[in-house]
Amino acid sequence: MNTPTTPVISLKTDRVPGHPWVWSAQIVKPEGRIPPGSVVEVVDAKGRFVGRGFWNGHARVALRMLTTSPDETIDAGWIAARLARAVELRRELLRLDDVSDAWRVVHSEGDGLSGLVVDRYANHLVVEYFAAGMWRFRDTIHAELLRHFPGASLYWFAEQHVQRQESFDVRSNDAPSAVDVHEHGLAFHAAPGLGHKTGFFADQRDNRRRFAELARGRRVLDLCCNAGGFAVHAMKAGASEAIGVDADAAILDVARENARMNGVEASFEQGDVFEWLRAAIAAGRTWDAVVLDPPKLTRDRNQVVNALKKYFAMNRTALDVLAPGGILLTCSCTGLVGEDDFIEMIRRVALNAGREIQLLHVAGAGADHPVASNVPENRYLKAVFCRVD
Repeated sequence: MNTPTTPVISLKTDRVPGHPWVWSAQIVKPEGRIPPGSVVEVVDAKGRFVGRGFWNGHARVALRMLTTSPDETIDAGWIAARLARAVELRRELLRLDDVSDAWRVVHSEGDGLSGLVVDRYANHLVVEYFAAGMWRFRDTIHAELLRHFPGASLYWFAEQHVQRQESFDVRSNDAPSAVDVHEHGLAFHAAPGLGHKTGFFADQRDNRRRFAELARGRRVLDLCCNAGGFAVHAMKAGASEAIGVDADAAILDVARENARMNGVEASFEQGDVFEWLRAAIAAGRTWDAVVLDPPKLTRDRNQVVNALKKYFAMNRTALDVLAPGGILLTCSCTGLVGEDDFIEMIRRVALNAGREIQLLHVAGAGADHPVASNVPENRYLKAVFCRVD
């Protein structure tokens, strides 16, 4: 794809960008039109080689850097090698096949493949495109995935706002039928390709197990429970009872089926978390272990303060139903909210409630969601295990 006629893009400074994303304001606008998703060579203000990546003059992220090596050519072979490296990490080093058949195959910048995410659900692969450049390599990507996962079905898509921003048109194929997936010996229902309603978030796999171990013999409240993963794991590990609460009535049907499939008794109730908690507080109800795992609160950097205010309100309210000595697992999947700010929010909650909160463990997504050292925002999930006196 990059040849002797590869377009050259110049940066405005002679400082090498430390991040694979280069904003349009940081580059010298090219004279001729370069199609979105083209592979380009990047030089600094003094004409020195910086790297190669995907160009998109229509997007806020004008450049997605893929390599800083002058010896690497961004072509089908390069894409295939990066995909093979990603699969090898999961299968050979992490040995994920031993514990689950639902894991992230490619985690965008974390695997050096900016603009591409691939999730595995049993024998189905869900491919999400975030960049026109990756979409241009779709035939190679799909062929290589089938080489690593023979007989798998592929479902590919890009969200509408991404297609508008990146100026590419994805014609998705039909999503696969629902499937049962497994982790740590338990079974869960998933519907690949249906966004947050897949009913299964593989990124919380290790946190579900850790919480279940802490919740043995305890009464569990699973707030924003989605398909009930934390509640089901806890009951299977020996919790005395579990209640899950979510605003989405449809996903609670999946949660009830998950409990049935695993032979555990757990109840699930539909409702707004704040309203449900206020009613529980008024009734004097308490639990010994509480999970709070709300959906992403914002994609807008200007709304981060408001998101932290919502996290504060949710956690402060949840504390009023947590018995002394109870376990709190509080989570945030809002990538724009940093770990330090999230922990500071917990400190303020403790101060406001007049209760001592001990941080036992700060976790994130599983290792199948690797984070590039120069892309800290890809460490989107914060999972803070606490003991509350």
